[in-house]
Parts: sequence; C-alpha cells; structure tokens
Amino acid sequence: MNALFDALAGDVKLALRLPRKAPGFALTAIAVLALGIGANTAIFSVVNAVLLKPLDYPDPDRIVQFRLALGPGSSGVGGSPAEFNIWHDQTSVFEEVTAYRGGTVNLTGGEFPEQIPEERISVEGFRLFGAPIAHGRGFTAEEDRPGGPRVAILSDSLWRRRFAADPSILGKPISLGGESYSVIGIMAPGFGFDTEPPPEIWTPMQIDPLSVDQAHTFVAAARLKPGVTLPIANAQLQLAYAEFHRRYPKYGGPGDGFTVMSLRDSFVNDVRSSLLLLAGAVSLVLLIACANAANLLLIRAAGRRREIAIRAALGASRGNILRQLLVEASVLSLAGGALGLALGLGGVRALLAIHPGDIPRIGANGAAVTMDYRVALFTLAISLATALLFGLMPAWQASRGDLNAPLKTESGRTGGSVHQSRSRGLLVVSETALAVVLLIGSALLIRSFLALRNVDPGFNPHRVLTLRMSVAGTRYTDTAAVTRLLRDTTREIAALPGVAGVAVTPSLPLQNFSGLPFDSVTHPLPTGSVRVGFSMVSAGYFDLFQIPLRRGRAFTDRDDRSAPLVVIINEAMARQYWPGRDPVGDQILIGHGYSPEFEEPAREIVAVASDVHDQGLNLHPGPMLYVPLAQLTDGATKVITRIVPLIWAVRTQPEPYSLRTAIENKLRQTSGGLPVASIRTMDEISTQSTSGADFDMRLMSVFGGSALLLAAIGIYGLMAYSVQQRTREIGIRMALGAQSGEVRTMVVSQGMRLALTGAAIGILAAFGLTRLLQGFLFGVTPRDPLVFVIAPLILSGIALAAAWIPALRATRIDPVTALRD
Repeated sequence: MNALFDALAGDVKLALRLPRKAPGFALTAIAVLALGIGANTAIFSVVNAVLLKPLDYPDPDRIVQFRLALGPGSSGVGGSPAEFNIWHDQTSVFEEVTAYRGGTVNLTGGEFPEQIPEERISVEGFRLFGAPIAHGRGFTAEEDRPGGPRVAILSDSLWRRRFAADPSILGKPISLGGESYSVIGIMAPGFGFDTEPPPEIWTPMQIDPLSVDQAHTFVAAARLKPGVTLPIANAQLQLAYAEFHRRYPKYGGPGDGFTVMSLRDSFVNDVRSSLLLLAGAVSLVLLIACANAANLLLIRAAGRRREIAIRAALGASRGNILRQLLVEASVLSLAGGALGLALGLGGVRALLAIHPGDIPRIGANGAAVTMDYRVALFTLAISLATALLFGLMPAWQASRGDLNAPLKTESGRTGGSVHQSRSRGLLVVSETALAVVLLIGSALLIRSFLALRNVDPGFNPHRVLTLRMSVAGTRYTDTAAVTRLLRDTTREIAALPGVAGVAVTPSLPLQNFSGLPFDSVTHPLPTGSVRVGFSMVSAGYFDLFQIPLRRGRAFTDRDDRSAPLVVIINEAMARQYWPGRDPVGDQILIGHGYSPEFEEPAREIVAVASDVHDQGLNLHPGPMLYVPLAQLTDGATKVITRIVPLIWAVRTQPEPYSLRTAIENKLRQTSGGLPVASIRTMDEISTQSTSGADFDMRLMSVFGGSALLLAAIGIYGLMAYSVQQRTREIGIRMALGAQSGEVRTMVVSQGMRLALTGAAIGILAAFGLTRLLQGFLFGVTPRDPLVFVIAPLILSGIALAAAWIPALRATRIDPVTALRD
C-alpha cells in the first residue's frame, strides 16, 4: 500500500510539472474544463439553495401546508376561516395548526411614517416555525382571539432601524394602521419565513373559531404528528372535507377536497421543473467540455508517443503509464474545478442580481446562493468524475498497442494511429451533436419568450406609474370614507401638469388572483354558483388602462352606494356563461354565501370589456368581474383594505418617474400623511410577469452559446492539428501540382463531414428530447420547423469558419519546406 502511495505521489509531482512543460496545452484544457464545471457549479448552487437546503425550522420535514384540491390533479394554496377551523380540529394527525398572511401596514406616529411588511400569524405559528424571540415573548391564546389585545412583535432590523435598539420599547405602544399596538417582543436576527422581503412586524391572526367566512385570505400550515405520513394525513383530510361539505353544501364540486403538501415542496413546486431542465442542459455543456478536453489529451498523447515508449523501455508497465496519464488528467480537472467554482458562483450571483426571475429561497439578489459543503463536495466530485470521463480514453489509447514502435520510426513526430484519429473525429461529432441539441433548446425558449413578450396584454402599460398605499386602520373603515379619499386624491393628482389620467384598484392587471362565486339572477346557471375572477376598480380605470368596452358603458363617479349596483364583465365570461346572447342588462349575485361582509343585492351588468391578462401573459384570460370600489359594502371595504393596499395608477404624458415626487406629495396630503411604497411603472410590472421565462431563456442562451463556442474550438483544434500532422503529405501534393483550392477543399470537407454528421445526429436527438420542453414553451411547438432549420445552420456556419482557418494555413505551406520536415 505504501508503495502505491509513493507511486501516486511521484505521478502527482510529474503532473504538476505539466503547466511548465506545455503551458499552452495546460491553460487551454483548464479553461475548457472550468467553463463546463463552472456552469454546473452555478446551477447546482441554485438547486442547492432552493431544493436541497432544509428549511430553517424545527423538524422541517414534518411541516406541511394545507391546499385546496380543485378537481383531479389540481390544487391551490389558500384557506378561509371556516376551512381553518375544520383543519384545526384534526388533532389526530396534525399539531400546531397555524394560519398566516403576509401584507403591509403603516407604521406611523413618528417623524417618518412608513409602510412595512407585516405577517399576521396565529399563536401556534411561533412554535411551528421555531420563531427565535430574542427579547420579550410571543402571543398568548387570549391575544389571538377575536377582539383580543392588540400586540406586536418587532423584527430585529426594525427594532434597530426605527427604535435604535432600545430595550425599553417592550410594553410601549406603537401606531400600526392608525391603531395602538403594544410591543411585547423582539425577534432574533435572520428569521423571515423564507419570504422576500422578510416581515418586519408580527401581529396576531385572531380567527373566530365559530366563523362561517369562506373568504380565502391566508395560508395555513401544521406539523404532522409523530408516525403520521402524508398519505395518512391526506386520507384524514378527505374525511374532514366530507364534514365541511355537509356543513356548507354550496361549496365544492366533484374532485374537490382538502390536501397537504410538504412545506418545502410547496415553496419550490413551481420552479422545480425549471431548475431540473437547466441542470440537464448544463450537463450537456460539461459533456461537450469533456469531449474537447479528451481531444486535447489525445493530441498531446500522440505527440508523446516516443516519450511513453522510452518509459516503457525503461521498465514502466502499461498500468504505470495508464495511472500517470489519469493523474495528469485529474490535476487538470481539479485545477479547472477550482477555477470553475469561482466562475460559477460569481457568475450565477451576477445573473441572479440582474434578473432572478421568480425563484424562491434565493434571498435578495441571490444572497442565499452561497458556497457550503454541498457545493464544494459537488464541485470536487464532478471534477474527479470529469477527469475520469475525459482522461480514461486518451490514457487507454496511449498505453495500448506496441509501445516500442515509436522508437523504430524516423522521427518522434507522429500523428498517432488510425484508431486515435477516428477517436478524435468521434469526439468532435459527439460535441457537435450535443451543441445542436442545446442550440435547438435555447432557440425554442428564445422564440417562446419573444412570443410571450409580443402577447397583447389587453391594456396599455406604457407611461403608467403605480403607487401603493395601505389605508388599513380607523380612518378608512367604511366605503364612504374610502370613496372620499379616492375622489379627493384623483382630483388633486389629475390637476398636476403632465397627468393624463388616474385610477385606483387593489389589484393591477397581470397581478389579480382574487375570485368570488357568482350566479345569474336573470338566467340562473345550470351548475349553480361558480367562482370567477374579481376586481374592484375606481371610475376611470378602463380609460386609464385603455381597455376597450365592447358594448355598454364604463363606471362613473355616480356609481356609489346611493346608486343602483352595477358590474362589468369581460368577454371570456360573456362567451362562457352567455353564449350567443348579450349579457348587458342581466342581473347577477356576487359572493352570496361566501362571506358575511360581501353579502349584497344583485348587480346589473352594464358593459362587456375586452379580455385582459390578469394572471400572466402565458395564461389565457379567464372570466372576470369588475365592480366599483365606491359600491362595496362597508364590511367588504374593511376586509379588503385590511388585507391589501390600494394602488394608484397614474398615466403620464412625460416619463412616469419625472412626476413621482409631485404625485407622492399629493397622495400624502390628501390621505393625511399616509406613506407610499412600491412605486413602479406598469412596464416594470409587465417585465416582472415574464421574469421566469426570461431567466430560463437567458441561462439556456448562455449554455447554448457556450456549447457553440466549445464545438467551434473542437473543430478548429482538430483541423489545425490535422494540417500540422499532414504537412509532409500536403507538401507532396502541392509539389505534384495540386492547387491551393484543392488542398483547401480537402481540409474543409474533412471538418464539415464531422460537423454535418454531428448536426444530423443532434437534430434526431433534439427531435425526441424537445418534448421535455413542452411545459416551458408558449406560442411555439417543441418541433418548430424554423428552429430545427436555423440552429443547425448556425452551427454549420461556425464549423465552416473553424475549418476554414486551418485550411487557409494549409494552402500556405511551402512544398520545399514541407518535404524537408
């Protein structure tokens, strides 16, 4: 064993001399490997942060999130007070059942009022999530009951930023939403529910245990009891849903029910397939890099045949030679891995900082994507595996056959065996084929992203500034007060020079996820009440966003609580529920039995609006109801303003941000000093809605470009080496009268045969593999003919350029010099 270690140590010493003996070869190999390993490290670091790192909660694998099964194979997150009370009673399978909801709240009372992220959470939540309270205490059961004491827990950052880390703040009142709350605790640093931005204050949820409210306004989670598995819990929930349906027969349909999913899976469910796709793509980049490195080693081994023969003559066995060559490959791969680790982590952090998409758990600008032992071990493992992958074949080729034959040749310069030449050609074909697969995948995602960006959203997002303001509190608790605020603010902002229109809504286009049940009074639906999209808007909303009305009239300032109740529906709703008929003039009931706060008389349909993409450009517009904010019940206004802020949308004639300060000042003046936050243009919101597709497209483009570059390097390297090894042959041909064009054609055709063979194989492979992209594409088929033609043509063009340069060099060979070589 000691002898083996000594031999390996000697091999390592020899391998470490390689950069000095052949610096060009070593640097090229390390750079190629660093590109492949770095790309894999980058993606793995994201996969590690999102999929592999455990949640920072006690016993995280037993924490589950409640979901609503919405027919076979479909589920959504959300819960109502009535549903939560059913879940809370399932004590045989769950413990620490918790409701929580993120939002914003106005912190006032100081010199600088501000809107801060708030988390409302029930009393069990601090035990469930292991909330580390550094000072003070958590909520009590009494404080979590409806009408209980108003108490709050501050985050460490808010405590330090707003209250100068003063410990005497405990027990003192602060003003949240215009109401007085007593501070009872300070959270330890770093606790944030894996949300972005993290909460800065926590308040009790205070759900009524007798509530029949069906409004889905929060999320619920629990811990499985010891010995309880997900299937057992889901089976119990089906029984619970039967009881729920018995109590509330109007809710639910065939295939509906309650279910739970592990909390981590719920977090990453929407991005898992995207990350796995990118991991598969980056693996192809590594294979291409390995093929390039293997070709480099084959070329170097061919030039070292005399050296290897001398070692064999001095007593080195084939095993010794094979081991030495594999150690050299390992040293190169580990050096490439070290460089790739730095490149990968730096590159992915830069990309996430620019455009992170909608990936959860990565922190602000990708701050949570860091190097830990998993990333380090992954890079080490992939470096060693890469060394074996690209080093084994060249080492085996170099150590096989008659090792003494090179000593009998006239010159130490030899091009190697025919078998080695075929191996090099096979590697070039392989990397070309892999590059075509990646190019086609990248092109499909690029075309999909362009199609997504070209979708007509149904409204005009340009030159619209949006500003969020929370009006929760004691001043705006009824519809009349909110209506006065809307009218006063709209009038003041509209009077500013450069303002073309103003509207208010709690939910902007592309961001509306609320829904309510409705039923037709004039022509009752055959299936009874159904759930559709629901949006509350001010007068001027349709004009501001330039949403056409196909028939009927828009809302006006006269549509308030003193006027007849009205509603506007979209075309998708008219097509689905009034096929072949004009719905204008019909009456519908909205939210009947959904929540006591939303109970109201029937509304008359006064218009049909064109469809707007309310849940993303990649989703077809669904049925949508629009009601005037000024006609909501007082209860509905109180619920909505407590949960979500109001959003002022202002269309401007100049660039929107140029009027930001003036608009903010008007909002603060008319609202009595309430803070304004989340100021963005609708163009920014539109861009954010496609950020996931944009992130996938960017990364796949980087991988496709890397594959193209590596394939070009492989073809160029092989052709350049081939010209060098055939110098004498080319000289003889030219001495015998061959024209430079013939020689150039010979070299180019050799390279293009390999490239075209690889391209053909790549097209066939992509034809089958692109079906895996089906779920990521929009507006383009997985086998788009244009992509399958253009991508191979691009690679063929680059391959032609890569082969043309060595071909030109071949035509400049002096026959006399070549014959003397």
